[in-house]
Amino acid sequence: METAGRMFAERGATVPLNEIARAAGVGVGTVYRRFPDLQALIDALFTERFSAVLRIAAEAERRPDPGQALRHYLLEAALWRSRDQALDVIFAHASVDTEPIDRLRDDLRVRVDGLTQRAVAAGTVREDFASADVYAILYMVGAIADRTHDVAPDAWRRYAEALLMGFGLAKGPAVLTSTMTDDESRRSWPVPPGQR
Repeated sequence: METAGRMFAERGATVPLNEIARAAGVGVGTVYRRFPDLQALIDALFTERFSAVLRIAAEAERRPDPGQALRHYLLEAALWRSRDQALDVIFAHASVDTEPIDRLRDDLRVRVDGLTQRAVAAGTVREDFASADVYAILYMVGAIADRTHDVAPDAWRRYAEALLMGFGLAKGPAVLTSTMTDDESRRSWPVPPGQR
C-alpha cells in the first residue's frame, strides 16, 4: 500500500497492479489475493487515509476551547495532507458511493460540522465561517504543499496561518513562517511533463 501511494503520487491512479507488485517486491499473486483489482486497492488506501483524518477530528473534539479545537483540526489535517501527495488521487478515484466509504465520509462531515458550529457559536471564528471553508482551506493548503514539497516542505504553514488569521482563528500574535526565496518560488512552478 505504501508503494502504491508513492506511485499514485508520481503517476496518477492508472498504475497497473502488476507494476505496483513488482515495485513493492512482492508477488503479483500476493497482491491479487488481497486486492482483486486496482479499485479495491484504491478503496483500501482511502479507508486507511480517511481513518487518520477521523482520528485528528476526534482528537480536536476533545479540546475544551472551541476555537482552538477547530484550529487544531485544521493545522493537524493540513500537516497530514502536506505529507501525502497521493491523497488527491486516492480521494478522486475511491468508490465514494459504497457503504463503508460513504459511512466514513459521513462521520467526518458530522465531526467537522460540530467543530465548526461550536467555534461559530463561541465567537472564536467569523460568524460566516462554514464547514465548506474547512474543506476549501485544506484543499488550498494541499495544493501549495504538493507544489512546494521538494522545494520548501514547510511553505504551506505560512499560507495556512494566513487563512486561519483571516477567519479569526489566530492563536495570538501570528508567527508566520518565512516566505519562499525567489529561487524556491521558481523551482515550485509547474514543469511540462517529461522535463522533471
